Amino acid sequence: MGEYAHPEVLVSTEWVWEHLNDPKVRIVEVDVDTAAYDTGHIPGAVGWHWKRDLEDPVVRDIVGKAQLEGLLSASGIANDTTVVLYGDNNNWFAAYAFWVLKLYGHKDARIMNGGRKKWIDEGRPLTTEVPNYPRTQYRTQEPDPSIRALRDQILQWLKRPDIALVDVRSPAEYRGELLAPENLPQEGAQRGGHIPGAQNIPWSMAVNEDGTFKSPEELRRIYQEKGITPDKEIIAYCRIGERSAHTWFVLKYLLGYPQVRNYDGSWTEWGSLVGSPIER
Repeated sequence: MGEYAHPEVLVSTEWVWEHLNDPKVRIVEVDVDTAAYDTGHIPGAVGWHWKRDLEDPVVRDIVGKAQLEGLLSASGIANDTTVVLYGDNNNWFAAYAFWVLKLYGHKDARIMNGGRKKWIDEGRPLTTEVPNYPRTQYRTQEPDPSIRALRDQILQWLKRPDIALVDVRSPAEYRGELLAPENLPQEGAQRGGHIPGAQNIPWSMAVNEDGTFKSPEELRRIYQEKGITPDKEIIAYCRIGERSAHTWFVLKYLLGYPQVRNYDGSWTEWGSLVGSPIER
C-alpha cells in the first residue's frame, strides 16, 4: 500500500482486526444493500443508511451540515476520530461516505481495502449487536466546493481541453442501452447515453477479484490510456454518485491527481435535464 500517493487512507482487514477496541477509531459500514448490516457486521461497527443518513430527506442533495453533525455525534465520532469505512459492492457507498466526510472537512477518514466481502471471505467474525457509543459534539467545516461538480459548471466546461470527464458506469449504460446497472430497477433518468466527450472507464476496472484496489502501476495505465491524466481537472460521474465516488477516491487518493471532482448529480440529473446535450 505504501506505493499509493496517500497510503494512509487505505487500511487492511488485518489493521481493522487489530484496532477493533481502539477508542480513537470508529468503524462504519455503509452498504448498497441497506439490510446487510443487520445480518452481521464487524464487531463495534456503526451502520449508516446511505439514503437516510447521507442524503437530504427532502431536497435532492447531499446531507446538510447540521444533519451530518448529528449523525457523527450520534455515532460517537469526534473531530479527531479515525473513521474507517467499509461496505458491500467493493465499497461503493463506503467511498461515497468518505467523499461526504472529506467534503465537510473530516481529517482522518480511511477505507478498508476489500470491504465487507474480504472480511467475510477471510472468516473474520461478524455480530448482529448494535453498539452504543457516548454522544459527541461534532462540528463540521463548510463544504469544500473543489471536490464536487455541479451541473451548471459542467455545462460551462464541456468544451474546455483541460477538463476530462470519466463515466464510470457499465458500457451498456454508457451507450444508452440501460438506465441503471442490470441488477437494479431501470429508472432514474429520462434518456440514456453519456455526457459529450466523457470516457467510459467502469469503476470495476480499478479493483481485483477480491475487492482490493489494483496496484498504482495498473491504475495509472487504465486511466491514462483513456486520456484521464493528472494535468487535467477530472470529473467523475455515474448514475447517482456512489460509483463515481469510488473512482474519485482512486484518482485523488491512490494516484494523487491534484484536481478531481465527483459529480454526484450524475446521470439521474443529467439524463433528465432540459436542454442538456448527450451522446450515445
